[in-house]
Amino acid sequence: MKIAVIGTGYVGLVTGTCFAEVGNDVICIDNDQEKLRKLNNNQVTIYEPGLEVVYARNFRNGRLSFTDDLASAVLKSEIIFLCLPTPQDEDGSADLTHVMKVTDRIGDILRENKEYKVIINKSTAPVGTCEKIKAILTEKQVPNFDVASNPEFLREGFAVEDFMKPDRVVVGSDSEKALAVLRELYEPFVSDVNPLIEMDYKSSEVTKYASNGFLATKITFMNDLARFCEKSGANIDLIRMGMGADNRIGKRFLLAGIGYGGSCFPKDVNALIKTADDMDSPLSILAEVDKINKSQRKHFFNKIKDHFGGDLSGKTFAVWGLAFKPDTDDMREAPSVTVIEMLLEAGASVRAYDPVASENARFYLQERITYFNDKYEALPDVDALVIFTEWGEFKKPDFANMKSKMAQHTIFDGRNLYELKEMEAEGFNYYSIGR
Repeated sequence: MKIAVIGTGYVGLVTGTCFAEVGNDVICIDNDQEKLRKLNNNQVTIYEPGLEVVYARNFRNGRLSFTDDLASAVLKSEIIFLCLPTPQDEDGSADLTHVMKVTDRIGDILRENKEYKVIINKSTAPVGTCEKIKAILTEKQVPNFDVASNPEFLREGFAVEDFMKPDRVVVGSDSEKALAVLRELYEPFVSDVNPLIEMDYKSSEVTKYASNGFLATKITFMNDLARFCEKSGANIDLIRMGMGADNRIGKRFLLAGIGYGGSCFPKDVNALIKTADDMDSPLSILAEVDKINKSQRKHFFNKIKDHFGGDLSGKTFAVWGLAFKPDTDDMREAPSVTVIEMLLEAGASVRAYDPVASENARFYLQERITYFNDKYEALPDVDALVIFTEWGEFKKPDFANMKSKMAQHTIFDGRNLYELKEMEAEGFNYYSIGR
């Protein structure tokens, strides 16, 4: 099948590459010339394990190409995916400017076109977006098209695996013809175990937000419970095991920490809250989830502040991990940024190491902190180590080496990487979450 993917960000690049992997001809479109230059010179523009190999194979075989020529790509393709940014607006809503502008341009391009096209919105967008896309194309008098919703459920760090072997594929449309096209398109990816689930536009759009909202709620429940555990003397890790053994609850998304971040959960939670408020049907639980998640970062900072008697001026902290989660260089809504900002404002200095995210971190933190290329190089003479991201290389460090470098043997662990007894035996002042 001939596919156009508009937008080569995280979702667009993974989508285009994986569709090409199963034999489709894919044209990816973007107006960022530097990004296009890299992609056309065999350089992947995001850090995502496994993507580079699949991209290189399909780019080399000619099934995957990149251009800024929207008109040519749209006219050549039978399926057109919108993989565009929908950033959070000031009021919490999803900003649909990019989606609507591109839809308007597609309408102009297809005004005289006679061949059938399916325009599929894969951008995370609030309920009613597909109806808006259809209205624009109808007003432009596009003669032969359908619109569909196909939300993405990609985990950063596992995106290629999630696309090639999805838990489920959700599609929504009011057209049986469009749904038939989507069945054929996704046939290589789905089975009886991981099905393609068909529904209407609106249900498909809400499914994406509802999924992220529920997962964010699970995380936040555990973080809120962890604070109670710290007061009561219970151990959140043991509670997690006891809860997760119940298959009605499940084991995933029960890890206590410093709160969720990234490009999806914060934005999607706020967008769903705003949409619900606008419809006079507030989602009170989700509003509280957002509030607790934001306060969890302050709670973690207060642990640091309290240890030093409320005065952090002149203190030096090493930081391990900047990305919002491991196996990605994504710094969007990363808890590390919020807490580091608090440390700097309190008069402390920060020496940071992350395996891949330091360059992106500079966009948020500039040169106000010092960046290192090795985790141990950040440790000499620091008053404490702060861990924000659970990268694998942090899980079994050389504790003796660490103690020899650090001025004070104190660790604030936002991801509960180490056992309490182990840290006591190693001679560290060790602060974790909910234990």
